[in-house]
Amino acid sequence: MDKIIENNQVSVIGTIQGGFTFSHEVYGEGFYMVDIAVKRLSDSVDLIPLMVSERLMDVTKDYTGQLVHASGQFRSYNRHEEKKNRLILSVFVREVEFVEEEDASKTNYIFLDGFICKEPVYRKTPLGREIADLLIAVNRPYGKSDYIPCICWGRNARFASSFAVGGHAQVWGRIQSREYMKKVNEEEAVKKVAYEVSVSKLEYIEEQAREA
Repeated sequence: MDKIIENNQVSVIGTIQGGFTFSHEVYGEGFYMVDIAVKRLSDSVDLIPLMVSERLMDVTKDYTGQLVHASGQFRSYNRHEEKKNRLILSVFVREVEFVEEEDASKTNYIFLDGFICKEPVYRKTPLGREIADLLIAVNRPYGKSDYIPCICWGRNARFASSFAVGGHAQVWGRIQSREYMKKVNEEEAVKKVAYEVSVSKLEYIEEQAREA
């Protein structure tokens, strides 16, 4: 596989939630969005959005409740809403198949090889748990990049807090969804969903810094 594809690898297994909604068209090929529910080790699930070509699946069918294994890349794009840009994230599907059962090694796996594009944000929860937020830019063909928010815990958070902007990093982990309430005005708030990579392992590639 092309090097530029290897730097962003995703494998998820989950059940399809509802029908497809049209996203966009490129050179006559339609792309559609559908959510899958991916189990965590706990009883909760992550709702992960897939972007699927009409050439990969029959988007006119309702596959609700069916288990699929999708692999591809975690991609981002900016959508302009409410006078500012919002980062929209989804799994761009390259291969998809219906499966009978879950394979634990593929249920929710992501690998990213990219560059730190914002100062890491390190903090502690009220209970003393260490957290660090990273934003990693991962190169894509034709000069494009995907901007992926990542969250690190404990020792990984301490390590990540020292990463320099522009530094080269690799992360392994899982995609997670997180609901939050966004205030619309003084009386009203709406429920939104954010997506991020929960990091289980990360490396800082020092030789990049020395060469720069």
